[in-house]
Amino acid sequence: MLRRYRIENQKIVETSDDKAPILLFINPDEGEKKRLVSSYQIDEHTLHSSLDPDEQARLEMEPGHIAFIYKRPKNYSVEDQLLFKASTMGVFFFGELLILVAAEDTSLFEGKQLAKVASVRELVIRLIYRSIFHFMEHLRIINQIADDVEQKINKAMENKYLINLFALQKSLVYYQNAVNSNGALIDKIRHNAAKFGFSQEEMELLDDIVIENSQCYRQAEVYSNILASLMDARASIVSNNLNVLMKTLNIITISIMVPTLVVSIFSMNVVLPFGFKELPAFWTIMGLAAISMVAFLIFWKYKKW
Repeated sequence: MLRRYRIENQKIVETSDDKAPILLFINPDEGEKKRLVSSYQIDEHTLHSSLDPDEQARLEMEPGHIAFIYKRPKNYSVEDQLLFKASTMGVFFFGELLILVAAEDTSLFEGKQLAKVASVRELVIRLIYRSIFHFMEHLRIINQIADDVEQKINKAMENKYLINLFALQKSLVYYQNAVNSNGALIDKIRHNAAKFGFSQEEMELLDDIVIENSQCYRQAEVYSNILASLMDARASIVSNNLNVLMKTLNIITISIMVPTLVVSIFSMNVVLPFGFKELPAFWTIMGLAAISMVAFLIFWKYKKW
């Protein structure tokens, strides 16, 4: 699917003009892929890499244009079950023309980072800027979900909550890799700034992006370390609670078995050493059983088991 955009009053607006300076291809079909390869001389391998979610961010100098791939958060859905992943976006810069290739439909031009765009060159930088803030928004959401799951684990030790923590930890690993990959891409763009024709203001914006991306990576790293420590602590707590539960069950079992032994002895069809002609046999046996259970509990407490 092809969408066309233009810059109007420093805003990105959709248009039907065939000569629009910004073309967005969303999950292009075979016909659109052939058009991109034949009409715009886009490398077929780079085009397919733009649609591969496992592709790393990179920059390539092609004849007539500059191509790069950067990472951005994937749209989250309920089916993902708390697993946040990163997707790829292909950017092909032809000077006055910008072609974007994405695997999924997304609100690409929303956010305060794209509120004011003066040129296509600046849009190239602000797309990466928007991606960084998108990652940071997802990191805050992951942290909030982790806090919520932690409270649920404190109330109920269920496997599904531990699985949720595993999914969140895996998401943070994905995001760390994606943000780090974007950082390498930004450094390459800075080194090739002359080929993009960036102005002084755009270079300053690029320097700000370097700082923001570094902070985003550190934030993802901190959340990942905290969640990893939390996972280890929860596993220890679950194991300790299981030991306490088993200990309690053992006490109950043994405390029941001791009086059962007494009752069983007096239930044998043999001559007993005591005569119960004058004393009530039932209450005598129950009393001995109770005394044996109390004696066992006192012994257990004395040993501090």
